[in-house]
Amino acid sequence: MRERMVVGNWKMHGSLVGNKSLLDGILTGLAGVDSVHCAVCIPFPYLFQAQFTLQGTELVWGAQNVSQHEKGAYTGEVSAAMLRDMGCSITLVGHSERRALYGEDDAAVAEKFIAAQQGGLIPILCVGETLEEREKNITAEVVERQLQAVVERAGLEGFSRCVIAYEPVWAIGTGKTATPQQAQEVHAYIRALFAEHNSKLGESIMILYGGSVKAANAAELFSMPDIDGGLIGGASLDANEFVSICKAAKRKAA
Repeated sequence: MRERMVVGNWKMHGSLVGNKSLLDGILTGLAGVDSVHCAVCIPFPYLFQAQFTLQGTELVWGAQNVSQHEKGAYTGEVSAAMLRDMGCSITLVGHSERRALYGEDDAAVAEKFIAAQQGGLIPILCVGETLEEREKNITAEVVERQLQAVVERAGLEGFSRCVIAYEPVWAIGTGKTATPQQAQEVHAYIRALFAEHNSKLGESIMILYGGSVKAANAAELFSMPDIDGGLIGGASLDANEFVSICKAAKRKAA
């Protein structure tokens, strides 16, 4: 059985006081939830706080982005080695907001994927289509292109040390959610792409769903055979909501 994972993406939210309350609430609520990996990806300035608060616990912390460069004259960038110094073990790569707002193309995402792995991090590779692309019925082509860009640089073997997150852009922060069947269709397609070349990888790769997941819909989404957990946005800023989502993933894993 594949492992299960729920990752909270705080985006550009947080404060020292608020973070402490949120993390303490999550830790309290997750007591006994031991069959699913739970993690939070938080803004760079608060990684030290996460390290101080979470070290020795089961809650994993990571970053929302990583530089493709190891070091050098790249003002404002943060390398994988720096993230490792802050105790991070994961990082998001290619989130739709990075692609849309900051111009990260497929090639840059692939470079960041490789840099994360070389720096000792597990990349959570985000892929997904816009509303326009879905309405044109090219979801499969878009997702395959985004994945292929990484395969061409990291090889299939690179995907044995990563997590994939399918996030339909039209369902992020809009209140819209892909139906469980719509999400399952894309997850199954992604899994089949890998299975075509490596059946073991196709079966084992972890694929999360990200797109307005809430406690109210998590169980139904996670009941789909190829959805292994979630990448959670706004709902991860509420301890009770996030814990409920993690428990929904646990029920699937049980």
